[in-house]
Order: sequence, then C-alpha cells, then structure tokens
Amino acid sequence: MKVFLISMVLLFMSLFTANKPVHIFMIGDSTMANKSVNAEPERGWGQMLPQFFTSDVKICNHAQNGRSSKSFIDEGRWKVVLDSLEKGDYVIIQFGHNDEKPDSDRHTDPRTSYKANLIKFITEARAKGAIPILCTSIVRRNFDANGKLTDTHGDYPVAAREVALDQNVPLLDLQKKTEELISGLGAEKSKEMFVYTKPGEYPGRPKGTSDDTHLNIYGATKVAQLATEELIRLKNPLTAYLKSK
Repeated sequence: MKVFLISMVLLFMSLFTANKPVHIFMIGDSTMANKSVNAEPERGWGQMLPQFFTSDVKICNHAQNGRSSKSFIDEGRWKVVLDSLEKGDYVIIQFGHNDEKPDSDRHTDPRTSYKANLIKFITEARAKGAIPILCTSIVRRNFDANGKLTDTHGDYPVAAREVALDQNVPLLDLQKKTEELISGLGAEKSKEMFVYTKPGEYPGRPKGTSDDTHLNIYGATKVAQLATEELIRLKNPLTAYLKSK
C-alpha cells in the first residue's frame, strides 16, 4: 500500500510538471511594455511576443514605460518579478533607452552602474534557478540629413554585449537587428513601424503623433519576430516552443 501511494504521488507530480507552462518574465522599458487601448496604435514588442509561442508558454510582461535599470530596481519592480521566479523560468532583460536620460532617478553610467544593474538581474535570477537573457535596445528612427540612420544609444548596447559575454548569458542583439531593418527600409518607409498618426485618427492622439522611438502594431510585431530569430540563431531551448521556426 505504501509503495502504491508513493507511486501515485509521483505520477501526479509528473503530470503537474508536464502540464506546467514555461514562464517568460520580461523586464524593460516602453519599447517592450504592454500598452493600453488609450495608447493606440502603440505597442511594445513584448506585448506582441506571445503570438509567436505555443500555449505551452506564458509570458509575464513587467516592462514599464519610462523605466531604466535603476528606476526599475528602486521602485521595487524587480523585487516583484524576483519573488515570482521559480526554477526553469526565463527572464528577458532590456534596458538602455531611459538609462541614458540625464535625471538622477533614471540615469546610469554604461560602463559602471548600468553594467552593475544588469549583473544584479542576472545573478539574482540565477540564484532562483531562473535563466536570464539580455537584449540590446532597439534603435530609434533617427536619420541624418543624408538619409543615414544614426545611433542614439552610445555605449549602452556595447556594455550589454560585454556583460552577456562576461556572464555567459544569451544576448538578443536587437540593436543590430533593428538597425539593419530600419536602415534597409529607409527614412520614409521606416515610419510605417513607428507611431505616426494624423490629427483625429485616434481618440487618444487628437493632434496626431510623430514618434521615432515607440512602435506601432506592425513595428512591434516585426521586432518580436526579430527576437525569435535571435533565439533561433542562438539555438536557445525556447525555440522548442515557437509556433514555427
């Protein structure tokens, strides 16, 4: 009887484990974050990522508008994610857009405090048995007078690449991928990826919008696709859960 009970317990445990979804937690800024209906047609690429995965994956997008690696920690947002992490969960990390802002609540130095914050996310996630993945920031649509896309992120993507190498963490190089995409589209056609709206076109944007940082539905979907292509390039285990490869 005792052996039978133990066998049944093990069976139920195995069934539970087999049915448990893979959790992907996302931390980052507005280019990754979920957007409300009032922000139409703006989307974060993390918001569009679930469509590329099977139902075996649950994506928990904790990215927030305006946050840097520093403010995400200082506001307790990282602790909320950390307390939720379990062994085998994934954490996708993308900061940089707001770390370069000058205000003291958000600013980090790419070579010191920014790196330290990324290492903190990595180390603490690993301590919970979770698997960190770093991302470089997506590019802004910033073309010069000659129609050449110019960088706005400075050393932050470089620092993220260095941390990924030093800490042996997978890196989704979205700066490089989006730079190739936006440059290829050119100054005019690339507007189709960002939040460009006409006056009165959307209730939440009565005066219209010309936004070269934030993505629309099409743009966010394309960047989410680029992220999955990076996972495939890296032969990351998450590719087993993609709807198509």
